[in-house]
Amino acid sequence: MSLRTQFRKVLPSISITEQEALDAGDVWLEGSIYQGKPDFSALRAVPEATLSAEEQAFIDGPVKELMAMIDDSVIQNSKHLPEHILDFLKKERFFSLIIPKSYGGREFSPYANSTIVGTIATKSSAVAVTVMVPNSLGPGELLMHYGTEEQRAHYLPRLANGTDIPCFALTSPEAGSDAGGIPDQGIVTKGTHNGEEVLGLEITWDKRYITLAPIATVLGLAFKVFDPEGLLGGKEELGITCALIPKSHPGVELGNRHDPMGIRFYNGTTRGNKVFIPMEYIIGGQKNIGRGWQMLVSCLGAGRGISLPALGVSTSQVALKSASEYAAVREQFGLSIGQFEGIQEKLADIAGKTYLQESMRVLTTEGLGMGLKPSVVTAIAKYHMTEIGRDVLDSAMDILAGKAIQNGPQNTLASGYVAQPIAITVEGANILTRNLMIFGQGVMRCHPHLQEMVEAIHSEEADADKKFNKKFRQTVGYGISNGLRAFGLGLMPFMAGSQSSLSEVKPYEKAVMQLSSRLALFADFSLLVLGGKLKQAEMLSARLGDVMSYLYAAMASIKYYEQKVSESERAQAAPYFHYATRWALQNAENALHKFLDNFPASFARKFLRVATLQFSHRMAKIDDNLIRELAAAAQQDTAFKSQITKLVKPTAGDGHDINEQAYKAKMACLDLLKVLKKSLRSKQVKPGVRFADTLDNALAANVITSEQYAKLIDYNKKREKAIRVDEFDFDLNLIDDCPLNAEIQQAS
Repeated sequence: MSLRTQFRKVLPSISITEQEALDAGDVWLEGSIYQGKPDFSALRAVPEATLSAEEQAFIDGPVKELMAMIDDSVIQNSKHLPEHILDFLKKERFFSLIIPKSYGGREFSPYANSTIVGTIATKSSAVAVTVMVPNSLGPGELLMHYGTEEQRAHYLPRLANGTDIPCFALTSPEAGSDAGGIPDQGIVTKGTHNGEEVLGLEITWDKRYITLAPIATVLGLAFKVFDPEGLLGGKEELGITCALIPKSHPGVELGNRHDPMGIRFYNGTTRGNKVFIPMEYIIGGQKNIGRGWQMLVSCLGAGRGISLPALGVSTSQVALKSASEYAAVREQFGLSIGQFEGIQEKLADIAGKTYLQESMRVLTTEGLGMGLKPSVVTAIAKYHMTEIGRDVLDSAMDILAGKAIQNGPQNTLASGYVAQPIAITVEGANILTRNLMIFGQGVMRCHPHLQEMVEAIHSEEADADKKFNKKFRQTVGYGISNGLRAFGLGLMPFMAGSQSSLSEVKPYEKAVMQLSSRLALFADFSLLVLGGKLKQAEMLSARLGDVMSYLYAAMASIKYYEQKVSESERAQAAPYFHYATRWALQNAENALHKFLDNFPASFARKFLRVATLQFSHRMAKIDDNLIRELAAAAQQDTAFKSQITKLVKPTAGDGHDINEQAYKAKMACLDLLKVLKKSLRSKQVKPGVRFADTLDNALAANVITSEQYAKLIDYNKKREKAIRVDEFDFDLNLIDDCPLNAEIQQAS
């Protein structure tokens, strides 16, 4: 019995859907991370993402106009998105960001797409999701890549100008994450279409959680095709297929809604019972029967790599801007709350992770902008950027405290807080993404020999043994090389190379190299010891996926700092960079330790510790001094802070505008406030019950001039408005004319 035959007995075969997922997409930076040799040359060679003049004009024009139209408090208290907003989205072709200009679309870059969706999400999750879905996985993208010329010519212009609203239905009550298990089916048969008998499909489906389904005019549908009568002359089970069906087609049921966390984007169900469609409704025509899963997986990059991470980043940027401004303005016990270390710890975490989020957003969209479809990287982006967004938002809620839990137009956090679980759940729930996708796909796609070796194991070809033996020898050699590299860098970490010209970057680049070398060896031993059981050892494999993810994040942080931060702003950015990169590296190292602590084979566990000299934690720590430094930096009004909160665009009178006005007014009064506090300590000025009374006393004591008094009074009015919360009458009607509002309006 050959070695290949023995392996075949213990290794499970790869399902068709798994194989199609593995065959779809590209391997990018994650491949070098997995193999223990992170490619920093390739990282630095990635073209820098910028907005074109046309993209910038769209953000400065229609996007800005849309932001002024949105009152999310009104939307959340309504049953429908306002009709004038939907009409505006259609008119300005917000649904055509990815559609080519030749079909009437805007054909924007992935970076611009992400920036637009993220900007809208800072104001309204409901509107952002409405814009996001047509520009993500759905009919538009599938038609561009797989549609016939006739389908593209008919649908793409209509999708671009909003004549048609698309939705795509994949999820069934019986099959969510297990898309290969969808029970929806189409039977090959003959039927009548436009008065003629034609070959087609009789489809029965029951779908749920379908965004835009209640208002869609064209339905994208995934189902399995069967040919029991052999009308196509082949096998009976033909696989997952995608079709595009007009809402007006007989038997199509659309319109019923779900209520996703009270966020008012349209989401609902679609059903059909024995609905006959002609073959021309299949995306790409009859030849694409059975190619549906491959089509879907290859197009997932837009949702996983652009739209959902953009929602996570927008959440973080809102959290940083809101929390930092509030921490600077809000005072307790005679101090701004941002001076208390408990607040500083939370605020620094928000600031560092927001920087990391933005750097990951930029790098991921840069890769997609190169035309790549890196399925593992987009899974990393989807999982970690939505999870970090949730983590950061929790911290911001803690800082804003009572102000954060009262609904109303002034609350900048509530809508995102409620909506965050939605981004975490959709397009591959995060538990699935982390435990099965990141390392599960990464190990097969990123290992230089494994996929071909597994294919040889299950091959029926006559020379399968020869092919397997060759790949097996290469795999053994690759593993030995990984072991030697990991041992060498463990023994002499200074031998890790660094190409950066910046001294502050070099230690982090070397740390990425060291941790990556350990990852490669640990992954090899996992395959050697656990074999096919690694697929079920989700907690172990997920930790290896975490290492890949955090090292990708660290590389993104380095690239952003080197390329996106101007030399004049490096000092401002440094604490953000150090915190974010250390956080990523610490988490990568922690994941390696947890992996070893739980590895089932004691001999292998001991060997790996010795081989990598992994007996303690070596990565640079986030210490209290760095936390204090970053918390202070986050409360300063700097160009760099504006850069990493640029998605947040205050509009006159909204919560962000109110907070920003108070914050900027305080920044302009810092010197005066120091004078005032000094005079209070020396008892030159008598403190008043209210701050305004203290200012009156300071003016009377000639500590401040009348001009300075007016400036401080203006700040105080803005401060009072920023720390207040919305007030309602007994029936929860918003009170716009409360005394404080009237006073502020009169002063302005």
